[in-house]
Amino acid sequence: MRKNYILDANILIHDPQSIFQFADNTVIIPVGVIGEIDRFKKERTDRGFNARSVVRLLDSLRTEKSLAGGVELDNGGRLTVYCEPDRILEMDYEHADLEILRVAQTIQKAEPDTPVIIVTKDINLRIRADAAGLRAEDYTSDRIQLSDLYTGQCEHIVEPQRLAEFRETRRLAVPELELSPNEYVLLKINNGMAGTALARADVDERHVVALHEAKDTLWGIKPRNKEQYFAIDALLDDKIKLVTLMGKAGTGKTLLALAAAIEQTIRRKRYRGVLVARPVFPMGRDLGYLPGDVGQKLEPWMKPIADTIEFLMDAGGAIKGHQDCAALVRADLLEIQPLTYIRGRSISNRFVVIDEAQNLTPLEVKTVITRLGRAAKVVLTGDPYQIDNPYVDANSNGFTYLVNRFRSQAVASHIELHKGERSPLAELAANLL
Repeated sequence: MRKNYILDANILIHDPQSIFQFADNTVIIPVGVIGEIDRFKKERTDRGFNARSVVRLLDSLRTEKSLAGGVELDNGGRLTVYCEPDRILEMDYEHADLEILRVAQTIQKAEPDTPVIIVTKDINLRIRADAAGLRAEDYTSDRIQLSDLYTGQCEHIVEPQRLAEFRETRRLAVPELELSPNEYVLLKINNGMAGTALARADVDERHVVALHEAKDTLWGIKPRNKEQYFAIDALLDDKIKLVTLMGKAGTGKTLLALAAAIEQTIRRKRYRGVLVARPVFPMGRDLGYLPGDVGQKLEPWMKPIADTIEFLMDAGGAIKGHQDCAALVRADLLEIQPLTYIRGRSISNRFVVIDEAQNLTPLEVKTVITRLGRAAKVVLTGDPYQIDNPYVDANSNGFTYLVNRFRSQAVASHIELHKGERSPLAELAANLL
């Protein structure tokens, strides 16, 4: 049955291509929503960029037909910008929510046999719609339930002779398994005998191969559990261009990513430098504007990266003679910046680490990944249970969206880390609080 979907401004800003995600149904944008989007289009932020993208998209669609009369979409759906000319001067664009509710009621009365659904990320609007007897839903096209998210690893029971064969040849046929590219496997014996081995799905996905063995520690860092072994294998494999590391606080995501970046760049000379970026979102109340130049303003946001680099120096010694993070930056071996400055760049021959990626939207993740040029590698770290961005949640953020979309790609690898290794206290806090 055909449905009428009424979109809120936050849906269009969250995903400018959202109008194409409703199959062969009718998508309706109240003109008050256009007014709300207009308020953001001059911002030099991701929200402003998305607002401008929406406006350009709507303008391109109206070249062939009037948006008021309805435009046919390539997916079989239909787009309408709803406006009542005799009321346009009365509209209060500061209260677009009321306009959405009024439009929904009007359309429901005009087409009683066609379901009308308000789509919004505003919980309060969904509650108000329900109170008014209207149906309202969240935008689900980019939602991935964490319980269903690919973990990047599995366990497989083998006979003792097969485990011995794998240890000797470093390769084993496993036609009984359905594996994703670069999925990690714990091979184990199920007869009470001791014996396990770590493996990874080969490119043909019907064999598993032994992990790459680091000749030495990663600048003083050694893996402490099987997931960290998996992560190091993916981080050191030049054929894997995209690595996603997911885990709670203290599991070593950022530490392993930066250790591998330094190893690959300084010791193995595979890349020209390291670029570390993270979104700028405060935990708790925002401190407002900070004094100083750009570097001084960003220092508090980038301090976690500097802390990790200095931890590596304490564990593995000076990095190419440099004694602190600032010296690496001055030598152009390390670049730290907020993700806001990534857009428009073309990043080649760099080992890129995107920290706190759970705070990104799917569109922002796309923007980051499409910036990468040849001979570049990117690692994204994230904890979907610690999100500071008010516009995404554990199921709709760009990090989990990326994991799900790249699961079947041979250039990507995903590892979920479970055990906290920072300290017994940190692990206890992560589990109890």
